[in-house]
Amino acid sequence: MQAFYSDQFVLPLPDGHRFPMPKYRLLRDRLLAEVPGIRLQPAPVATDGELALVHTPTYIAQVAEGLLTPAQQREIGFPWSPAMAERARRSVGATIAAARAALAEGVASNLAGGTHHAYADRGSGYCVFNDVAVAARLMQAEWHRARRALLRVAVIDLDVHQGNGTAAIFRDDATVFTLSLHGRNNFPFRKEPSDLDVDLPDGCTDDAYLAALDAALDALWRAHRDAPPGLVFYLAGADPHEDDRLGRLKLSAEGLAERDRRVFDACRARGIPVVLTMAGGYGRDIHRTVALQLTTQRLALASWQSWAHGSARAAMEQSRA
Repeated sequence: MQAFYSDQFVLPLPDGHRFPMPKYRLLRDRLLAEVPGIRLQPAPVATDGELALVHTPTYIAQVAEGLLTPAQQREIGFPWSPAMAERARRSVGATIAAARAALAEGVASNLAGGTHHAYADRGSGYCVFNDVAVAARLMQAEWHRARRALLRVAVIDLDVHQGNGTAAIFRDDATVFTLSLHGRNNFPFRKEPSDLDVDLPDGCTDDAYLAALDAALDALWRAHRDAPPGLVFYLAGADPHEDDRLGRLKLSAEGLAERDRRVFDACRARGIPVVLTMAGGYGRDIHRTVALQLTTQRLALASWQSWAHGSARAAMEQSRA
């Protein structure tokens, strides 16, 4: 399975900043040491033209040229620096590369990404550009150019925070279905309407969460009974975990693993390729967060191996026939 990383671009954050930047390198180090079936590759750079499929030219220039206002930087949560701009482009490039690999091989991942709070004209909540939105639009354009056919996309956003930027970007786009399962009382406090929003109470535990997930996935498949999606972007945030500083939900490690397994199994059974992004994770112990993400990557690899054995690929080809 192919996985793309951009952790060599480290943001110079002030002392005491609560964003856990080292988690990306720690995850890659553990994958290198423990999961040889995942082929790690550096992320390419997203071009201005690719970013402009979603983002306004003014905003792209502000990020590239260091022209973000202090208010814009506060909303993003990162001070501007050349490394910040470069990493933002690479994070989008990683999801683009993973999307192309998933369409070819069934499953692929970005070891970061899932920057779902970024809008077309601004960033927010540690998100500069919206990697999933850009990759979805680009894959649709490339698919149409190659096949003269429509590629329907579904976004399954299981980060603990609602995917407000993604929902706003695709509000009037019937070709992209946005599903967000998130904490009711958590950031962002002004939610944008997704195609399907499921808000969960503080303290939600494994059984209630998984029941809500099953119902949401069932609604997703029913909405696409006549025209199934050809690609799923899965935002597998680790922040619903009970140890997360920002999450407010109470999922166990086993519950998170079961969440991931159900998403991968449901997509594989329908022959739908999956692009995995890691989204949020702010555990009190960064190594626990990395361990949760490592489990997600292992489950993605297991799903990819099933694709490699042919059963899921056959289902995909049948669904596109």
